[in-house]
Amino acid sequence: MQVIVGSGAVGTIIAERLAAAGERVRIVSRSGNGPVHPQVERVAADASDAVALRGAAAGAKVVYNCVNPQYHAWSTDWPPINDALIRAAAANDAVLAITGNLYGYGPGNFGPASPMTEDTPPAATGTKGRVRNAMWRDALNAGIRTFEARASDYISPTSSIIEMALPAMRAGKTAWLPGALDVPHTYTYIGDVAQTLITLATDERAWGRAWHVPSPPPMTGRSLLRTVARVGGLPAPRLRSYPLPAVWAAGLFDKFAKEFREVRYQHVKPFVLDSSRVTATFGLTHTPVDEAVQSVLGSDPSASIASGGSVPSKSTSE
Repeated sequence: MQVIVGSGAVGTIIAERLAAAGERVRIVSRSGNGPVHPQVERVAADASDAVALRGAAAGAKVVYNCVNPQYHAWSTDWPPINDALIRAAAANDAVLAITGNLYGYGPGNFGPASPMTEDTPPAATGTKGRVRNAMWRDALNAGIRTFEARASDYISPTSSIIEMALPAMRAGKTAWLPGALDVPHTYTYIGDVAQTLITLATDERAWGRAWHVPSPPPMTGRSLLRTVARVGGLPAPRLRSYPLPAVWAAGLFDKFAKEFREVRYQHVKPFVLDSSRVTATFGLTHTPVDEAVQSVLGSDPSASIASGGSVPSKSTSE
């Protein structure tokens, strides 16, 4: 039995791929949602409730942390969730596979000549980065088998630059974005995040370490969205970047915009990831960008997006 906690995009892809491979899967979320498949059991439970989660994870060989609390509530919501996940893995002698990100590295000179690697010190100065670093330390110190797969901003239908821009692009309008449009940035396809977690969960070489998800060479936000337009048969996008005062002003009434201030550094100067180690060790490679974009567009992101041109709120996937 493989147990996935969180029924958002990453958790759903993992569940679908494991089920297609014949694995028994249990997907746990507060809502009880998840893919409909004979091999998938859907369970409703609160991931912050250690007793409930331990029961929901009974019999697990692997527990996947695919939870994503509300962006503004990481400091309060993540600690009990992480503790419950560690306890659930320990009770079942299961591997804890953690969906990670790059917040823990903090600000730095992460251009193409000096990208983030797995050896980059965890130097976060903001709340969200410090929370993620504490989570990783707690997992390492818990005496369980665990690893973290760290990805950059997603090539994904949700919680991504594509989600922000696509409605305006489809309407032939200018898409306004909160970051710089022409600095090198690593983007990671969400399908590669799922595959990395699946592959490393059963390979003891991965345990006890953090790994970077295979990602394509850095591109700019403008070049990614031009690829989206080309692959999707849309006109060349008209893109503008919000000035800093507008971002700060938006934070007065929008919780996500307020929290974005803390990590804006990731989007206004080069932010590049080196994922060569996971390729050299496990043979994993990134999905070609055109193929990744085609997959994202095929999932019909417009079905969940009402309008474009504004900073979206990040919602939970737990």
